Amino acid sequence: MNEASDSSRVVSLNQRMDPSSERVGELLNAVRGITSKRLQQWLGNAFEQVDDALFDLAEKAENNAAQMHYFDGMREVRKRRPSVERHFLGAITRKLGDLAHPGQASATPAAATSLGSVELSLVADNDLEESLAITSMIGKNESRLARDLFSVNQRLSVICGGHKIDDSSNPMAPAILAQAFRQALQELGADMRVKLIIYKLFDRYVLSQLEELYQEINTELVRAGVLPQLRHTVARGGAQPKAGVAAASQSADGSMAAEEPGEIPSDLLQTLHALFSARRVPAGTGAVGMRTMTGPLPSANELLGALSVLQSQIASAGPLPQAHAEDATELAREVAHLKEQLLTQIGALRGERPSHVANMDEDTIDLVGMLFEFILEDRNLPTVMQVMLARLQIPYLKAAILDRKLFAHRQHPARRLLDCLAEQAKGWSEESDRDHRLHDKVKSIVDQLLHEFDDDMGIFERLLVDLQQFQDVNKRRSELAEQRVAESTRGREKLEQARRRAASEILDRIGTQKLPPLVHGVLARAWANHMVLTLLRQGEDSPEFKTALRFIDEFIASTRPAKDAASLKTLREMLPGIERALRLGLANVAFQEQDIERLLGQLHTYYRQQLGEKLEENEVATVEEDAAMLAIPDSIQPVIDTKVAAAQEIEDEEEVVEVPPDSPEWHQVQALQPGNWLEFSLADEAPARAKLSWISPMSGRYLFVNRRGLKVADYAPQELALLFAEGQARVLAANALFDRAMTAIVGKLSQPETEATPSTATE
Repeated sequence: MNEASDSSRVVSLNQRMDPSSERVGELLNAVRGITSKRLQQWLGNAFEQVDDALFDLAEKAENNAAQMHYFDGMREVRKRRPSVERHFLGAITRKLGDLAHPGQASATPAAATSLGSVELSLVADNDLEESLAITSMIGKNESRLARDLFSVNQRLSVICGGHKIDDSSNPMAPAILAQAFRQALQELGADMRVKLIIYKLFDRYVLSQLEELYQEINTELVRAGVLPQLRHTVARGGAQPKAGVAAASQSADGSMAAEEPGEIPSDLLQTLHALFSARRVPAGTGAVGMRTMTGPLPSANELLGALSVLQSQIASAGPLPQAHAEDATELAREVAHLKEQLLTQIGALRGERPSHVANMDEDTIDLVGMLFEFILEDRNLPTVMQVMLARLQIPYLKAAILDRKLFAHRQHPARRLLDCLAEQAKGWSEESDRDHRLHDKVKSIVDQLLHEFDDDMGIFERLLVDLQQFQDVNKRRSELAEQRVAESTRGREKLEQARRRAASEILDRIGTQKLPPLVHGVLARAWANHMVLTLLRQGEDSPEFKTALRFIDEFIASTRPAKDAASLKTLREMLPGIERALRLGLANVAFQEQDIERLLGQLHTYYRQQLGEKLEENEVATVEEDAAMLAIPDSIQPVIDTKVAAAQEIEDEEEVVEVPPDSPEWHQVQALQPGNWLEFSLADEAPARAKLSWISPMSGRYLFVNRRGLKVADYAPQELALLFAEGQARVLAANALFDRAMTAIVGKLSQPETEATPSTATE
């Protein structure tokens, strides 16, 4: 006979079992075994998919740096996977074991008792994206699994001696599994983008399978006679029935009651709704307690109608005037008081002013208001651009009411349009936009939204496509200009490096010797330039460069006095080679034939004197004045003049203020990547915005260009670190405006309330 049909073994909800009994131990062991087996299998399946998912993303990555993030993530996951799995499965197994000792288990921190409080605890963490990923998993699966999870909770409560087991204490509940996995994933030192992919796979291969686990556990406990006839409903609003009154909440067919009507909010809106709800003063107390209901709450259509009236009032004022920085303060006041204006306008339309709107609508109004307050405070945007973008508050509030996915989906056209506008605006300045092309394009888009947007959400997609086409045209122009600037800078650096190398080789070989002015002049000018060209064309390892170095040694050696027959013989043997090498070198630096012959004539006279030959009076005078009469064209500039100049250069470099290499500013410089935008605020100069275009592999200098691709500045790493230290340079945020705003808003809402919140009722 089946155990469930044996009335002697049926356990009702009002009965309790001794948690220390042998039978309870067997039941809990069975639950633990089923759970461990399933979770191990599903978690393994999830990790098996990580490589493929990351490889696909790496192939589609927008740049090499992003691609390397994914490849590094693949290596890190392979290395840490056993540790993550062990940590996660061990944590769940321990929590299941604690069920047999409910008194001790209650001493451990419990998970949040509801979705809202789970969200509140998660969003307090620094990383919003990770928190939202977990919140999304918890909310979606708790709602889907409520029926089967409720049955598991009730049956576990019975076998645990009547100790209440609910979603906050059941180790198999989505919230606890998600948080345990989050803790386990701390073993992984991967980029957040990689972690978010793993969370998605955990959701797909583990949490999405929990229905199967719950059904198997329920079947096993029913077979053991634990509440075989249990049926239930879920209370309106998602509250779970208490264990002691489960029988009263059972429906005739065991089905769940319908949830409240209305659109299901997105994952992010759930999180923000929980935060707004927590900050909203409970009914009957404070400001909200003084609300007086005047007619029904405004419907979405009434809200949209009132917003359209306000929008038309702005549009009817004509085209937007030229934006000015002083407009920002006035706009900030308008942004903050939009809800007041909206309620007043609804009152004018319906004949009676409502005291407030529905909570979800109020949250949406406050959220859009905080978004545009953020825009007006965002230092990443020039003030003129802040003023123009802030005028979009009403169109974006209408869009948020029409489509609540706007705040949850990164690919939503309205969100992408605002992000794209902000990205273009970030690099704007009067200097880089003298023809007002960008300014007028942004102004045109703002004008169109104010004048044309009613309820057609397609306008955002159309304007986005238009802006992207504008962006692509300008990007191609700026990239060509950037390329020319980088090539020019690279060429100058190669030339400078070659000049330094040539000067260094010549000075090292001269050492402390005092050369005749004629010989020194040839080395410092003509021959140094020949060496520079040889380095640029053939390189330092070429035979030509080595030959040029040998000439220096021989040329210097030829100036030493010949005091005996052997040294005179050596000098005579050297001279033909010196002449041949000098002819080739001078021709390489574009000496004219007559200039070469004239210089060689001066050298012949000098060497005749070295060899002891008798010179005429005029020839002696020529040798004595050879420095002034040196036959080198003025176009051949000296690479080195004197050692004093080199010493002075070193002395000047030593006077530069040093920033310690372990300082935050130095690390900030090292973290910069091409594409990062900076704002420079130098003394006696207007603030300038510039993009890091190129980092020289030779000198390490950082080249900055404006949005048109024209050079703004270039700095050595030490110079840039000093600008950071003195507050004359700062890095502009690289992430999207919406992401920055959402992080700031959630952070602000998560802080302890110090003053009236935006969601306090408007009287």
